[in-house]
Amino acid sequence: MSKMMDTYARQPVTFEKGQGVWLWAKDGKKYLDALSGVAVNGLGHTHPKLIKAISEQISRLIHVSNVYHIAEQEKLAEKLTAISGMDNVFFCNSGCEANEAAIKLARLYGHQNGIDTPEIIVMEKAFHGRTMATLSATGNRKTQAGFEPLVGGFIRVAFDDLEAIQQIASRKNNVVAILVEPIQGEGGINIPNNIQNYLKGLRDICDQHNWLLMLDEVQGGIGRTGKWFVHQHSSIKPDVMTLAKGLGSGVPIGACLAKGKASHVFTPGKHGSTFGGNPLATAAGFATLNIIEEDKLCNHALKMGTLINEEFTKQLKDCPQVKVVRNLGLMIGIEFDQPCGELTKLALDEGLLINVTAEKVIRLLPPLIIKEEEVLELVERLSKVIKFFFSKVI
Repeated sequence: MSKMMDTYARQPVTFEKGQGVWLWAKDGKKYLDALSGVAVNGLGHTHPKLIKAISEQISRLIHVSNVYHIAEQEKLAEKLTAISGMDNVFFCNSGCEANEAAIKLARLYGHQNGIDTPEIIVMEKAFHGRTMATLSATGNRKTQAGFEPLVGGFIRVAFDDLEAIQQIASRKNNVVAILVEPIQGEGGINIPNNIQNYLKGLRDICDQHNWLLMLDEVQGGIGRTGKWFVHQHSSIKPDVMTLAKGLGSGVPIGACLAKGKASHVFTPGKHGSTFGGNPLATAAGFATLNIIEEDKLCNHALKMGTLINEEFTKQLKDCPQVKVVRNLGLMIGIEFDQPCGELTKLALDEGLLINVTAEKVIRLLPPLIIKEEEVLELVERLSKVIKFFFSKVI
């Protein structure tokens, strides 16, 4: 019997090596990884430039305390702020820690502006993490159930509904921020009907009321949607942005970036992290950004995402259970009119790693390096699995 806590409904496979978009199990079977460790392995597996950078860093220095200056951390901060237009960054170890930092920053911002009970607007179907504060900000009762009492201070509204936020603004005077995923990943790859208008509307509301606009780009950031960050599909910049997942290509790292009035809220002693931004993690982050830039993987992700959408739409046009295929770059959702959780296991049997989220949505997050022939193979094989599944559903 395993000595691991029973926190995951694990699939019956153990991997022992990977290369590019492929993984090999202990029994030798080969799998096409269309999930990337849930948007983590953007460079695929065992990328030679990444291995070189990590190996060289390990041979020099793995960890020192944030009590001291860390050269690799400074380099990554310079790179991140340059490509994002943000002013500064706090490094941590994960997406939920990055969002926890953002929530703390917003509350402190509120207190500094004379608001004793600051509240943050969050969205239905959102997912921000599993710490108590980020769990409370998440818009999924199934995830929250059993962990009450939740942390207060959050006001929930429907995603992609500016009018609902305007109504809150008209009757509440203690709101300090909006926390939103520009694209909801765990919620089902939910994309605003007009991302430019939605983000511009959020920015305008925040400017009007002196709120912080905080974007959770943990899943959508680092080139996945065809831009460095999802909000770059619009003309706006946030006050706070959180990152993780693809930033370290598998080495744990998170980041909370701030701009303008948000960039001076934290002062020494207000927040910290033992492991956050250590030399190993930030060297991996710096190498990841350089590889994405050198290999033009943002543009590639946009091109491959368009191809995936077109090919799935073509292959599944005679499957009436398909409601919609939607994507922005390599953040892809195939929504059905009924639950389809069994598809994860069926796809695994056929050598495909996928994920079903929000009960009715296949979520695909393939590596940014995926090639056209691998896209076509993914679409062909998964389309067959989908058609087989629904042929058996009565």
